[in-house]
Amino acid sequence: MPDMRAPTERCRRFRELHESGCFVIPNPWDTGSARVLEQLGFKALATTSAGFAWSIGKADGRVALDEALAHCRAVAASVAVPVNADFEKAFAVDPEDVAVNVTRASHTGIAGLSIEDSTGNPAEPLFDFRLAVDRVAAARRALDDSGTSVLLTARSEGFIAGRPDLAETIRRLTAFAEAGADCLYAPGLRSMDEIRSVVQAVAPRPVNVLANSGFVTVEELAAAGVRRISVGGALARCAWTGFLEAAREIAQRGTFSTLGRAVSGTDLNTRFMTVHQEVGDR
Repeated sequence: MPDMRAPTERCRRFRELHESGCFVIPNPWDTGSARVLEQLGFKALATTSAGFAWSIGKADGRVALDEALAHCRAVAASVAVPVNADFEKAFAVDPEDVAVNVTRASHTGIAGLSIEDSTGNPAEPLFDFRLAVDRVAAARRALDDSGTSVLLTARSEGFIAGRPDLAETIRRLTAFAEAGADCLYAPGLRSMDEIRSVVQAVAPRPVNVLANSGFVTVEELAAAGVRRISVGGALARCAWTGFLEAAREIAQRGTFSTLGRAVSGTDLNTRFMTVHQEVGDR
């Protein structure tokens, strides 16, 4: 029986998920959360730069390239489903450097990766339009040359970087599609009208939407033509919420009642023994 974790097979399955319908691609922050999400039946996973950064005691955007590559390799190796890498801004500015780093990422076992047009500079939060398009084109060439069939998602960050301009976002996403992006993503869109506008503008390319609390349902997003739904660092924040609530009670009140609401160690051990056996048997 062939190894279903082989990158080429996972890339094929990942691309098939983008051809029709709508699927949720949740974001684990480490190998344990990845394995549990796979066990829950999700067909693909995506790393979260924020969730991973917090797990190693760093702020989002402060992770080094080699740390990100090692994380991609570890998560991809821990599950059989396709994994998309949140590759931030490709840890580079110049298109040539983007290509080098994307090539390295493509050989970690991932089935997809995303790069964004955010600079990290509050004064100039987005890369110049032409540079942003050239960066996507460079990533496209690098993935084509890699021979891996890794799927490329291009993100325009205006709505979460202080530039919530729908027309400019659509201009960028459309150009990214023309430059070779397989999937388009504008995190921060909140209204269904905005989402429909993006879906229609880049059709037939698939669109990823970031969901958060108080948002619409999977069914509503699917009806709007959204192909892929992610949650970013939200699951990691949920885990940190429980941790902080319990730790603060102990530190500030000297009581332990929050611990009583935690899932049991027996339940977790059973879950991980099952997952470990399943992954090992493939």
